Amino acid sequence: MSADRPVSTVAGYLDAASCEPLHPAARTALLAALEHGWADPARLYSAARRSAVLLDGARASVAGVLGCRADEVVFTDSGTTAVHRAVAGLLTGRRRVGRHAVASAVEHSSVLQSLAFGQRLETVSSYDLVGVDGFGQVDPDAIEDTLRSDTAFAAVQSANHEVGTVQPLAAVAAVCSKAGVPLLVDAAQSLGRAPGPGGWSVLTASAHKWGGPAGVGVLAVRGGVRWRSPSPSDERQAGRYPGFENVPGAVAAAAALEAVVRTAAADDSRLRALTDRIRARVAQTVSDTQVVGHPLERLPHLVTFSCLYVEGEALLGELDRAGFAVSSGSSCTAATLEPSHVLVAMGALSQGNVRVSLPRTVSEDDVERFLSVLPAAVQRVRERLGAGGL
Repeated sequence: MSADRPVSTVAGYLDAASCEPLHPAARTALLAALEHGWADPARLYSAARRSAVLLDGARASVAGVLGCRADEVVFTDSGTTAVHRAVAGLLTGRRRVGRHAVASAVEHSSVLQSLAFGQRLETVSSYDLVGVDGFGQVDPDAIEDTLRSDTAFAAVQSANHEVGTVQPLAAVAAVCSKAGVPLLVDAAQSLGRAPGPGGWSVLTASAHKWGGPAGVGVLAVRGGVRWRSPSPSDERQAGRYPGFENVPGAVAAAAALEAVVRTAAADDSRLRALTDRIRARVAQTVSDTQVVGHPLERLPHLVTFSCLYVEGEALLGELDRAGFAVSSGSSCTAATLEPSHVLVAMGALSQGNVRVSLPRTVSEDDVERFLSVLPAAVQRVRERLGAGGL
């Protein structure tokens, strides 16, 4: 088996949007870097220089995929941390321009929570959430209409984490550039699945989404963008992220990203055919179900559907007992009793939501088995809720 191709993983695992299984290229690179990249890359002795060379190589590798300079890339301890620092750094760097922000209404919670937190701290004076259409796409003209002279930045993700819809980033980037407003792009869900997005000023990503190790995020800041560290800094990573770098993690993340980019076209074709099958069969075999997200302008591996008269958690439990790991981005939780903000923004059914996201290791048999057990699983949940005859 080539190191460019993942080996099979746990049968029935269909939650790659949460975490892709560790790619064999990442495993190989991680073990080598644990042996040769353990020393402090900020020091000058030979072991430290080896670590520095490995770290620089990982940074250059990721930069090559993103289409930017190596010195514009730093590694963080997670994609969420990268988003938090991206938002706070833009607000700090652009504070003389203003404290207003713009974001699509379907951004990841890490972006929305950063804006709400900034408002509580008064680093954000106000922010506007721009609505989306029924497929989950934002209108670039609506973004343009919301930008103001005091807008510190706009945030639009490359593709949605719940429904897979790809955003019209080129057009959004054009209106932001015209207005002189930096564009923050959360590329966590698309990087390694689709070509690297263009037009961004600041970009964030998360390695475990593409088969790298958990605990490694990416923060990329274009040269010339007014971004300033929102916290105390040191001499490491251009002052953008302090502390001892996780050299083995960064090396493994870069190796996995290189590997999945090499096979992306073939993976796209195979996975898109499988998700097309899921979209069609769910609509045919499960009554009162809505398949959500754009049918064409979407990520290849992700399908989301919502079932009427079903509790999301109950359906996930039923599918787990049948041997399938899927997630739900919409069902109410005991902690919040809040439906998915993404599905609400789309005007989609937010009840009984299931997100199926295929890892690169998935087989056609896995998909067929899932499709064979799904209708009965939905029916059992409906019967327990007294809706079996509807």
